[in-house]
Amino acid sequence: MWSDTKEAVQKKVGDVHTRIMKKNYASVPNWWFHIILVTMLALSLLTCEGFGRQLQLPWWGVLLACSMAMFFTLPIAVITATTNQQPGLNVITELVIGYLYPGRPLANVAFKTYGYISMVQAINFLGDFKLGHYMKVPPRSMFVAQLVGTLVASAVYFSTGWWLLTTVENICDTSLLPDGSPWTCPSDEVFYNASIIWGVVGPLRMFTKYGNYAMLNWFFLIGFLAPVPVWLLSRQFPEKKWIKKIHVPVFLGATMAMPPARSVNYITWGVVGVFFNVYIYKKHKQWWARHAYILSAALDAGVAIMGVVIFFALQSKDIIGPEWWGLDMDDHCPLATCPTAPGIQVEGCPVF
Repeated sequence: MWSDTKEAVQKKVGDVHTRIMKKNYASVPNWWFHIILVTMLALSLLTCEGFGRQLQLPWWGVLLACSMAMFFTLPIAVITATTNQQPGLNVITELVIGYLYPGRPLANVAFKTYGYISMVQAINFLGDFKLGHYMKVPPRSMFVAQLVGTLVASAVYFSTGWWLLTTVENICDTSLLPDGSPWTCPSDEVFYNASIIWGVVGPLRMFTKYGNYAMLNWFFLIGFLAPVPVWLLSRQFPEKKWIKKIHVPVFLGATMAMPPARSVNYITWGVVGVFFNVYIYKKHKQWWARHAYILSAALDAGVAIMGVVIFFALQSKDIIGPEWWGLDMDDHCPLATCPTAPGIQVEGCPVF
């Protein structure tokens, strides 16, 4: 990763696609990006310092969050490009602002948004540029398309979110299930819970000697040292090619989506990933090289489009559809609902 990052900084990376693009199209001037950076940073400072300081985040918090996003974007982008797994800064940003500015949940959320989500969006834009690079789309056209798309998407997201919150009864209220709203908002619930854990309670009262989870700090050291045995084994047994394919950060990073995701999400993700990246890759490598990247983008777009279509065509008309296994909002694990207290007997559950 360090060598890839160094080559990217020194602009030594070049392939046939880069040579074709440089020969036929003008690149995007750096000052275009600089103008957007300065403008967005000024608007962010105005948002947090103005409007009665409702977000609770001071100016130095905005600058620190943006600095963290800029520092980590390149190395994490290299990991994402080589492994298709993106490590997150959500816990790190929450930990930093939780220690520096405790007792302020909105400041914690705002800091995480500027420090973590900014990096995620930057890597997503880089992915779009990569796709346009391979498809030979002019870089300046890609820049304009991304800028216009961001403005339109931001307006649509905000308007849609505001409309849902004001029109859908009991939205995101899981306490009313199964008779309440079907909109459970799992990702938003995780975001809210994180603001309470890291912002209200704070890491000082949870992950130090004053709390109950101080031992979890050892996992920072474990995660740092975990790749070392694999690296040593690959040096000791260079003929074992499979050892180099063990990527510990990928294994550990895969658990990042577990709070909002359910087991069925991981099962379907694993089935599709193994089928296309193992079977199709071995049996139909040319097809995989030509279509796998586009197929991944098409699957993501298809889910988003079908979600909109299903809501406006069915759910908004109170047409829920047939009741079947896939619509149940659980993990289909009866033991998960069984009580753990000894001596309690519930039908279908074991006695402890």
